[in-house]
Amino acid sequence: MEQAQLNWIANFIWGIADDVLRDLYVRGKYRDVILPMTVLRRLDAELEATKQAVLEMKANLDAAEIVNQEVALRQAAGQAFYNTSKFTLRDLRNRGNQQQLRADFEDYLDGFSSNVQDILDNFEFRNQIPRLSKADALGTLIEKLLDPAINLSPKPVLNGDGSVKHPGLDNHAMGTIFEELVRRFNEENNEEAGEHWTPRDAVKLMARLIFLPIADQIESGTYLLYDGACGTGGMLTVAEETLQELAKDHDKQVSTYLYGQEINAETYAIAKADLLLKGEGEAADNIIGGPEHSTLANDAFPAREFDFMLSNPPYGKSWKGDLERMGGKSEMKDPRFMIEHAGDPEYSLITRSSDGQMMFLANMLAKMKHGTTLGSRIAEVHNGSSLFTGDAGQGESNIRRWIIESDWLEAIVALPLNMFYNTGIATYIWVLGNRKPPHRKGKVQLIDATKWFKPLRKNLGKKNCELSEEDIQKVCDTFLAFDESEESKIFPNQAFGYWKVTVERPLRLQVLLNAETCAAFRRVCTPLKEEPLANLVAQAHEVLGAGLHNDYNEFLTALKKLASQSNVKLTAKREKLLQAELAQKDEAAQPVIKKIHKPGKVEANSLYGRYEVMLEGKGCVVEYEPDTELRDTEQVPLLANGGIEAFIQREVLPHAADAWVDESSIKIGYEVSFTRYFYKPQPLRTLVDIRADIVALENENKGLLEEIIGGIGLT
Repeated sequence: MEQAQLNWIANFIWGIADDVLRDLYVRGKYRDVILPMTVLRRLDAELEATKQAVLEMKANLDAAEIVNQEVALRQAAGQAFYNTSKFTLRDLRNRGNQQQLRADFEDYLDGFSSNVQDILDNFEFRNQIPRLSKADALGTLIEKLLDPAINLSPKPVLNGDGSVKHPGLDNHAMGTIFEELVRRFNEENNEEAGEHWTPRDAVKLMARLIFLPIADQIESGTYLLYDGACGTGGMLTVAEETLQELAKDHDKQVSTYLYGQEINAETYAIAKADLLLKGEGEAADNIIGGPEHSTLANDAFPAREFDFMLSNPPYGKSWKGDLERMGGKSEMKDPRFMIEHAGDPEYSLITRSSDGQMMFLANMLAKMKHGTTLGSRIAEVHNGSSLFTGDAGQGESNIRRWIIESDWLEAIVALPLNMFYNTGIATYIWVLGNRKPPHRKGKVQLIDATKWFKPLRKNLGKKNCELSEEDIQKVCDTFLAFDESEESKIFPNQAFGYWKVTVERPLRLQVLLNAETCAAFRRVCTPLKEEPLANLVAQAHEVLGAGLHNDYNEFLTALKKLASQSNVKLTAKREKLLQAELAQKDEAAQPVIKKIHKPGKVEANSLYGRYEVMLEGKGCVVEYEPDTELRDTEQVPLLANGGIEAFIQREVLPHAADAWVDESSIKIGYEVSFTRYFYKPQPLRTLVDIRADIVALENENKGLLEEIIGGIGLT
């Protein structure tokens, strides 16, 4: 059937909504009735021919007291669904009594198979029946969907002479009409459409990015496709069509099985209904959804691995509820998110609870095939935060590190702004695979496709542009060419990695002993019941003498000796009180020693804070107390010449000679910055151009001033 005819049918159904529901529902709610009713009309039409056979099979099964009737009834219906009610929609259209119509219609709904019941329940369609019945709209709705002007049946409608009046709708054509209705309703509700509806142009690009590189390697066989945030199922069906077309072009025969999971009840119902309408009953059974089926907290396919995966997970959406159901960060044991990597048996991929988009990517990575020739290929859409959010050692950075160090990331494509219905932010397609070709091994390609788009004649929500067929081809050609250009940059994997190190500087303290400081210290100690410590400081004042003591280590050693003689314990708590209330920081003071290592036990290395000094005439290695106010961090690129040591000597020590690196703080992180690689600074304007603009403005203002002055008669 031609596209024009399909559009006419979609327009007719769209018109029913305006005719019947205008005074009952706001426009944004038409979908709550029209979509499930369209599904029911199509299913009803497909079951008409086998209605009697199903009723007879049902009677026989009941008589034989057989409980599990699903398989037999599906076989009798010749479909992946059935209806055991004695009614069809045609039987219901002539009911004059609204109460009887409602009762019979509900009986009709109750007769459908469990998979259709699942769709109706998630549409919450039964909740609409009281309103439709009360307004006397239910019968009108059924009548219009049975209008002889359209044919939603797979069989043609004939004229009296046997010629075709309306051709039959095959499953693909019906699926196309349903998708068109879904698209229109999503655009009508554009403030929320993007949550569950990815523009078809973006989906086409994603599908081609995962299939084109291996098009000539596809063999006849079975392939599994998966989307962990499948929305209305558009990505799965477009991916399936793309794979089937490529296989046909290469004289291969492939079978595809679709799997998806969706937490939103209505969009899950749409996805399942769409597949049923296309005759893909088994695929419909593999779409799992509803509020209780969160992909993160309740994985529907824990034992499955997939060949191809595509997804557009929610951005910036909290998954705190899922996290709590999974035991929280400390108790989570899900093998998708707690893995072994880089020698760490509990390497965490758990991101911030405020944004779970990268958790969906980790979920897909856990479902890759590792024992097949093609392995698995993934395309997933993310916003910009997935490129850089998360510090070294945190979940987001750990996911990037795991991906890049495993050499799975092939490319990231920056899409044009305003590509999606409900957001104008920057979006990116991540392309991953675990069977990189030799020329891509150890490398990542970044593609700036932000300038490749076609403006829309009319905005759809915030979407004001689309990828034309030429734009999609340009991106794919750039990806496949794997060459450096203005829009394509290629980097070694390590270019995105860095060491995050904490740089410390020593705490330098001095003590001023005189009558005033001793008295002030006593005033602090009295309410704390630390008079013995105040007495000890007063004694030090007498023994050590008044004045400035520039070496806190010597002062503390002397104080400890006095404490021993006075039978006063100098506890860690009291030492902390001394530092806080008596000592003062001074850059000219000697560093405070934190730890003294026995000779030969530790090797000196000033870069990591282990210094060789002479104490009481003996050489030893000491560590200094860090000054937390002077603490700083540095990001050292993994590709930095000479690594951490050379970087610190080159970038830090010339400005802070006493600095050292806290060796225990070193963490590896990964981030990707498109701005760094593709930013083109605008050249500064010349002074001549600036002066010319100023002169022009002066002349313009002068003319305006003369007009104003002349207008009021001043001379």
